[in-house]
Amino acid sequence: MTKPKVATASLAGCFGCHMSILDIDERILTVAELVQFDKSPVDDIKSFTGQCLVGLIEGGCCSEENVEVLKDFREHCDILIALGDCSTMGGIPAMRNSIPLKECLDEAYLNGPTVYNPSNKIPDDKEIPLILDRVYPCQDVVKMDYFLPGCPPPADTIFAALVALLTDKPLELPYELVKYD
Repeated sequence: MTKPKVATASLAGCFGCHMSILDIDERILTVAELVQFDKSPVDDIKSFTGQCLVGLIEGGCCSEENVEVLKDFREHCDILIALGDCSTMGGIPAMRNSIPLKECLDEAYLNGPTVYNPSNKIPDDKEIPLILDRVYPCQDVVKMDYFLPGCPPPADTIFAALVALLTDKPLELPYELVKYD
């Protein structure tokens, strides 16, 4: 019997949610018994090898490339989970949303206190992903099925959600796993 596949991606975020996945500690062996990791930094597979049951998305969308990755995940994953505050609300990267993009780029590449840029040009190479006008939470780009808040969500929350979904149980997280007070 083949195991269901799980894929993960980090978009505009800090990779903290992936660290929280690793914080499952020895229970990762339980997860490994239930799943096969597909496209993910966990196993360094760069492309989907087939349809996945679950996709875990960390981070919001701040570039054209992030949008493409997220749409690819929606196409290849039956269940898509927004993992953490960046994917559900934009998080820290979305702090730039109140500042015009031109002003952000000018500060980063031209006027910042530590900038050394003798050409006085903002990089515009075609290999650099196009920056969006703002940072978008995942649900503004594609349909998301579940949301696990937190910065990052606790390992216990991620573990409980994965095990429930992989064992065909309802995803009902007790208050203790989603409280932040």
